[in-house]
Amino acid sequence: MAGCGCEMEARNEQERRTLRIVLGINAAMFLLEIVLGWLAQSTGLIADSLDMLADALVYTVSLYAVGKSDALKDRSARLSGFLQIFLALLVLADVLRRFLYGSEPVSMMMMVVGTVALVANSICLTLIAKHKDGGVHMRASLIFSANDVIANLGVIVSGALVWWLGSRYPDLIIGTAIALLVLYGGIRILREVAAHRSASTCCSEPDA
Repeated sequence: MAGCGCEMEARNEQERRTLRIVLGINAAMFLLEIVLGWLAQSTGLIADSLDMLADALVYTVSLYAVGKSDALKDRSARLSGFLQIFLALLVLADVLRRFLYGSEPVSMMMMVVGTVALVANSICLTLIAKHKDGGVHMRASLIFSANDVIANLGVIVSGALVWWLGSRYPDLIIGTAIALLVLYGGIRILREVAAHRSASTCCSEPDA
């Protein structure tokens, strides 16, 4: 029946289902990477694990926003952006700590865990991409998932360089790069929210 809202509710339910799946994947990968990253003394893995945590929080916020007003979706996306920025700063602090006090990253563990994370995030990206035309909260989730895939590739490459060069610096460099990528993602979301709110305000203004 036209105008009954059934199509909108079906789309909302599809978004909820997708977000629940990717939330579960990211939460599990955060626990795996934070433990193994600490054991491996890898800034790259720890950075990636905190990125997973940020994404899990983002997906939780986005899940709450599904079916809500555009204003609430904007606030949810903005909160997601701030979470990304906060966790990026935490990672940069850990990189500085390990640079000053030293570390001995385990290259093989970095490559194996990085590969597992790459598979997990590729699945998440594929699922989220199906909703790229959704609200700003879903576009925020898409940005984070795409950043994750790039970060995972970086961890794998840095693990190979640690093994090849016998140096901890590739791990520190990729940890820094992931943190900056997450930081940029957070800033990008805040800009998109601001642009969306500005456009909404212009459209809602009555004609002179």
